[in-house]
Amino acid sequence: MALFRKDLILELRQQYTLYGVLLYIASTVFVLYLAMGQPESETWNGLFWMTQLFICTNAVAKSFLQESRGRMIYFYSICNPVEFVLAKILYNLLLVAIMNLVNLVLFVSLMGDPTVSLLPFIGISFLGAAGLSLIFTMLAAIASKAMQQASLMAILGFPVIIPQLMLLMRLSKLAFAETFRAGVPVQVVLLLLALDLGVALLSVILFPFLWKD
Repeated sequence: MALFRKDLILELRQQYTLYGVLLYIASTVFVLYLAMGQPESETWNGLFWMTQLFICTNAVAKSFLQESRGRMIYFYSICNPVEFVLAKILYNLLLVAIMNLVNLVLFVSLMGDPTVSLLPFIGISFLGAAGLSLIFTMLAAIASKAMQQASLMAILGFPVIIPQLMLLMRLSKLAFAETFRAGVPVQVVLLLLALDLGVALLSVILFPFLWKD
Protein backbone atom coordinates (compact mmCIF):
# COMPACT_ATOMS: atom_id res chain seq x y z
CA MET A 1 0.00 0.00 0.00
CA ALA A 2 2.93 2.36 0.62
CA LEU A 3 4.01 2.02 -3.02
CA PHE A 4 0.44 2.64 -4.18
CA ARG A 5 0.24 5.79 -2.04
CA LYS A 6 3.60 6.90 -3.45
CA ASP A 7 2.31 6.74 -7.03
CA LEU A 8 -0.92 8.47 -6.03
CA ILE A 9 0.89 11.31 -4.24
CA LEU A 10 3.27 11.80 -7.18
CA GLU A 11 0.29 11.97 -9.54
CA LEU A 12 -1.41 14.59 -7.37
CA ARG A 13 1.78 16.63 -7.17
CA GLN A 14 2.48 16.38 -10.90
CA GLN A 15 -1.03 17.25 -11.97
CA TYR A 16 0.05 18.38 -15.42
CA THR A 17 0.27 14.71 -16.47
CA LEU A 18 -3.28 13.96 -15.34
CA TYR A 19 -4.64 17.16 -16.85
CA GLY A 20 -2.79 16.38 -20.07
CA VAL A 21 -4.55 13.04 -20.42
CA LEU A 22 -7.93 14.60 -19.55
CA LEU A 23 -7.34 17.30 -22.17
CA TYR A 24 -6.43 14.61 -24.67
CA ILE A 25 -9.71 12.78 -23.98
CA ALA A 26 -11.84 15.92 -24.23
CA SER A 27 -10.18 17.19 -27.40
CA THR A 28 -10.31 13.78 -29.11
CA VAL A 29 -14.01 13.24 -28.40
CA PHE A 30 -14.83 16.83 -29.38
CA VAL A 31 -13.00 16.50 -32.72
CA LEU A 32 -14.82 13.22 -33.39
CA TYR A 33 -18.11 14.97 -32.60
CA LEU A 34 -17.31 17.82 -35.01
CA ALA A 35 -16.33 15.35 -37.73
CA MET A 36 -19.09 12.74 -37.33
CA GLY A 37 -21.82 14.21 -35.16
CA GLN A 38 -23.83 11.35 -33.68
CA PRO A 39 -22.88 8.24 -35.70
CA GLU A 40 -24.66 4.91 -35.91
CA SER A 41 -24.10 2.27 -33.29
CA GLU A 42 -21.28 0.26 -34.95
CA THR A 43 -19.26 3.38 -35.75
CA TRP A 44 -19.89 4.73 -32.24
CA ASN A 45 -18.67 1.46 -30.73
CA GLY A 46 -15.52 1.38 -32.87
CA LEU A 47 -14.65 5.00 -32.12
CA PHE A 48 -15.15 4.46 -28.40
CA TRP A 49 -12.72 1.55 -28.21
CA MET A 50 -10.20 3.26 -30.46
CA THR A 51 -10.23 6.25 -28.12
CA GLN A 52 -10.06 3.95 -25.10
CA LEU A 53 -6.96 2.25 -26.54
CA PHE A 54 -5.03 5.50 -26.90
CA ILE A 55 -6.17 6.68 -23.47
CA CYS A 56 -4.83 3.52 -21.84
CA THR A 57 -1.57 3.81 -23.76
CA ASN A 58 -0.98 7.40 -22.63
CA ALA A 59 -2.14 6.85 -19.05
CA VAL A 60 -0.41 3.55 -18.29
CA ALA A 61 2.79 3.78 -20.34
CA LYS A 62 4.44 6.16 -17.91
CA SER A 63 3.94 3.85 -14.92
CA PHE A 64 7.30 2.13 -15.42
CA LEU A 65 8.90 4.42 -17.98
CA GLN A 66 9.02 7.32 -15.51
CA GLU A 67 11.03 5.31 -12.99
CA SER A 68 14.75 6.05 -13.30
CA ARG A 69 17.37 3.34 -12.97
CA GLY A 70 18.54 4.72 -9.62
CA ARG A 71 15.02 4.70 -8.25
CA MET A 72 14.47 1.13 -9.44
CA ILE A 73 17.67 0.05 -7.64
CA TYR A 74 16.32 1.69 -4.48
CA PHE A 75 12.98 -0.11 -4.80
CA TYR A 76 14.91 -3.35 -5.40
CA SER A 77 16.51 -2.98 -1.99
CA ILE A 78 13.37 -2.22 0.04
CA CYS A 79 10.54 -4.33 -1.44
CA ASN A 80 9.88 -7.54 -3.30
CA PRO A 81 8.82 -7.64 -6.97
CA VAL A 82 5.29 -8.91 -6.32
CA GLU A 83 4.48 -5.96 -4.03
CA PHE A 84 5.94 -3.55 -6.56
CA VAL A 85 4.03 -4.82 -9.59
CA LEU A 86 0.77 -5.16 -7.62
CA ALA A 87 1.07 -1.51 -6.54
CA LYS A 88 1.55 -0.51 -10.19
CA ILE A 89 -1.40 -2.64 -11.28
CA LEU A 90 -3.75 -1.22 -8.64
CA TYR A 91 -2.74 2.37 -9.36
CA ASN A 92 -3.13 1.94 -13.12
CA LEU A 93 -6.53 0.28 -12.64
CA LEU A 94 -7.72 3.28 -10.61
CA LEU A 95 -6.33 5.75 -13.14
CA VAL A 96 -7.83 3.97 -16.15
CA ALA A 97 -11.20 3.58 -14.42
CA ILE A 98 -11.36 7.35 -13.95
CA MET A 99 -10.31 7.96 -17.56
CA ASN A 100 -12.86 5.43 -18.80
CA LEU A 101 -15.63 7.19 -16.88
CA VAL A 102 -14.64 10.57 -18.32
CA ASN A 103 -14.44 9.14 -21.83
CA LEU A 104 -17.82 7.45 -21.52
CA VAL A 105 -19.53 10.57 -20.16
CA LEU A 106 -18.12 12.71 -22.99
CA PHE A 107 -19.10 10.15 -25.63
CA VAL A 108 -22.69 9.90 -24.39
CA SER A 109 -23.00 13.68 -23.91
CA LEU A 110 -21.60 14.71 -27.31
CA MET A 111 -22.10 11.73 -29.61
CA GLY A 112 -25.37 10.39 -28.24
CA ASP A 113 -26.29 7.06 -26.72
CA PRO A 114 -27.09 4.47 -29.43
CA THR A 115 -27.08 1.57 -26.98
CA VAL A 116 -30.23 -0.38 -26.21
CA SER A 117 -29.07 -0.78 -22.63
CA LEU A 118 -26.37 1.60 -21.36
CA LEU A 119 -25.67 -0.01 -17.96
CA PRO A 120 -24.37 -3.31 -19.39
CA PHE A 121 -22.15 -1.35 -21.80
CA ILE A 122 -20.75 0.63 -18.86
CA GLY A 123 -19.86 -2.62 -17.10
CA ILE A 124 -18.22 -4.04 -20.23
CA SER A 125 -16.29 -0.80 -20.75
CA PHE A 126 -14.87 -0.89 -17.23
CA LEU A 127 -13.89 -4.55 -17.51
CA GLY A 128 -12.38 -3.92 -20.93
CA ALA A 129 -10.49 -0.87 -19.71
CA ALA A 130 -9.15 -2.94 -16.81
CA GLY A 131 -7.90 -5.57 -19.25
CA LEU A 132 -6.19 -2.96 -21.42
CA SER A 133 -4.63 -1.42 -18.32
CA LEU A 134 -3.27 -4.78 -17.17
CA ILE A 135 -1.79 -5.56 -20.59
CA PHE A 136 -0.11 -2.19 -20.96
CA THR A 137 1.21 -2.37 -17.39
CA MET A 138 2.96 -5.62 -18.24
CA LEU A 139 4.25 -4.24 -21.54
CA ALA A 140 5.50 -1.07 -19.85
CA ALA A 141 7.43 -3.23 -17.37
CA ILE A 142 9.10 -5.10 -20.24
CA ALA A 143 9.80 -1.92 -22.24
CA SER A 144 11.34 -0.20 -19.22
CA LYS A 145 14.30 -2.59 -19.47
CA ALA A 146 15.12 -1.47 -23.02
CA MET A 147 16.65 1.70 -24.40
CA GLN A 148 13.96 2.38 -27.02
CA GLN A 149 11.16 2.17 -24.49
CA ALA A 150 8.25 3.81 -26.32
CA SER A 151 8.89 2.11 -29.67
CA LEU A 152 9.36 -1.30 -28.03
CA MET A 153 6.08 -0.93 -26.17
CA ALA A 154 4.28 -0.17 -29.44
CA ILE A 155 5.90 -3.16 -31.18
CA LEU A 156 5.05 -5.54 -28.34
CA GLY A 157 1.60 -4.12 -27.80
CA PHE A 158 0.23 -4.32 -31.34
CA PRO A 159 0.00 -8.12 -31.73
CA VAL A 160 -1.07 -8.57 -28.11
CA ILE A 161 -3.78 -5.92 -27.90
CA ILE A 162 -5.51 -6.41 -31.27
CA PRO A 163 -7.14 -9.79 -30.41
CA GLN A 164 -8.45 -8.43 -27.11
CA LEU A 165 -9.77 -5.29 -28.79
CA MET A 166 -11.60 -7.38 -31.39
CA LEU A 167 -13.14 -9.47 -28.61
CA LEU A 168 -14.15 -6.39 -26.62
CA MET A 169 -15.78 -4.79 -29.65
CA ARG A 170 -17.74 -7.96 -30.37
CA LEU A 171 -18.86 -8.32 -26.77
CA SER A 172 -19.81 -4.66 -26.45
CA LYS A 173 -21.97 -4.96 -29.57
CA LEU A 174 -24.36 -6.97 -27.43
CA ALA A 175 -25.30 -3.72 -25.69
CA PHE A 176 -26.67 -2.45 -29.00
CA ALA A 177 -28.82 -5.54 -29.62
CA GLU A 178 -32.44 -6.01 -28.63
CA THR A 179 -31.61 -9.34 -27.00
CA PHE A 180 -29.60 -7.49 -24.36
CA ARG A 181 -32.74 -6.08 -22.75
CA ALA A 182 -33.17 -9.29 -20.80
CA GLY A 183 -29.94 -8.67 -18.88
CA VAL A 184 -26.22 -9.15 -19.01
CA PRO A 185 -25.15 -12.66 -20.09
CA VAL A 186 -23.16 -14.21 -17.27
CA GLN A 187 -20.77 -15.76 -19.80
CA VAL A 188 -19.70 -12.31 -21.01
CA VAL A 189 -18.85 -11.10 -17.51
CA LEU A 190 -17.02 -14.31 -16.64
CA LEU A 191 -15.01 -14.21 -19.86
CA LEU A 192 -13.88 -10.62 -19.32
CA LEU A 193 -13.05 -11.31 -15.68
CA ALA A 194 -11.07 -14.40 -16.67
CA LEU A 195 -9.08 -12.38 -19.21
CA ASP A 196 -8.32 -9.66 -16.69
CA LEU A 197 -7.34 -12.11 -13.95
CA GLY A 198 -5.20 -14.11 -16.39
CA VAL A 199 -3.19 -11.06 -17.44
CA ALA A 200 -2.78 -9.97 -13.81
CA LEU A 201 -1.55 -13.44 -12.85
CA LEU A 202 0.95 -13.46 -15.73
CA SER A 203 2.25 -10.06 -14.63
CA VAL A 204 2.80 -11.29 -11.06
CA ILE A 205 4.54 -14.47 -12.29
CA LEU A 206 6.75 -12.88 -14.95
CA PHE A 207 7.71 -9.59 -13.33
CA PRO A 208 10.15 -11.13 -10.79
CA PHE A 209 12.29 -12.30 -13.73
CA LEU A 210 12.44 -8.70 -15.04
CA TRP A 211 13.08 -7.48 -11.51
CA LYS A 212 16.37 -9.42 -11.35
CA ASP A 213 17.71 -7.79 -14.51
